[in-house]
Amino acid sequence: MRRSPREAASGPEPHVMNPGRLHALTDGVFAIAVTLLVLDLPRPENSEQLAHDLLQQWPSYVAYLVSFATVGLIWIEHTGMMSAVRSIDRRFIERTLLLLLFVTLIPWPTALAAEYVREGEGQAQTAALLYAVNLLFMGLSMTLGWRYLTRHPDLVVQPARPALAVAQRRSLLGALTYVVAIALAFVSPAASFAISGLIAAYVAVTTSGVPALIRDTAPSEND
Repeated sequence: MRRSPREAASGPEPHVMNPGRLHALTDGVFAIAVTLLVLDLPRPENSEQLAHDLLQQWPSYVAYLVSFATVGLIWIEHTGMMSAVRSIDRRFIERTLLLLLFVTLIPWPTALAAEYVREGEGQAQTAALLYAVNLLFMGLSMTLGWRYLTRHPDLVVQPARPALAVAQRRSLLGALTYVVAIALAFVSPAASFAISGLIAAYVAVTTSGVPALIRDTAPSEND
C-alpha cells in the first residue's frame, strides 16, 4: 500500500531503521572477540626455559590462528553483507545478534582446544567437538542473515540483489562443512581442527560477490 505524501514526508516507516548503529555494534563485538583470543595465549610463570616452555604450547598458537582467521573472515563477510544493506528491521537485527552470540563465544572453545588437544582422547574429543559445533552455529547464523535479505530484497540496494542467492548458498556450504569437523572430532580431534582451518581458507579464497557487484555497478564520481 502506497504511503500518503504526509506519511512519506514524516520519515521512514517505523519498523525500518538505518543500519549504521548495527554496523558499529558488530564492529565492536568482533574487535572484543579477537582481543579475548589474544588474552588466552600462554604466559608461562617463573619459567627457567621460556623459549622451550613457549614452544611446548604450540596448540595454543594453532588454535589462536584458526580462530582469528575464522572471526576475521566472518567479519569481512558481514561487512560485505552490510555494504549491501540500505535499511534494516527488527528481524534482521535479531539474526545479527544470533551471529554475535557465537562470535563472542569463540574464545571459550578456542581456549579449551588449546589446553586439551594433547590430553586424553576423551578430553581432546570434547574440546574439538565444542569448537566445531560453535563454528557450525556461527556459520549457520551468518547464512540466516543472507537468507533473510534474499527474502526481503527491499532492505538491499538494487545492484546487490542478484548476488544474494549465491552469497546464501556459499555461506551455507561453508557452514555445513563443519558437520565433517564435528564427525571427525570423535575419530581424530587434530583432523577436526584441520578441517576448521581449511574452511577458513575456503572463505578466504572465495567471495560472496556482493561488495564487488556494488562497486562495479556504482556510478563513478565523475558521472
